[in-house]
Amino acid sequence: MTDLNAIVAQLKQERDKLDRAIAALSGVGRIGGGGGRRRLSAAARERIASAQRARWAKFKTKKR
Repeated sequence: MTDLNAIVAQLKQERDKLDRAIAALSGVGRIGGGGGRRRLSAAARERIASAQRARWAKFKTKKR
């Protein structure tokens, strides 16, 4: 019976290691939150859109 108890104890240790590895890989213990999508302000979106329109305009004039 002692061998069986030792095997069970070893399996529990392995399970704990796997649980920690899974938690680390899935980001459960992440410090500082994170993981969500960042939100841009309307002004930032407009600046990005304006810059992209300028890039496309420059590209189209070179193409002609």
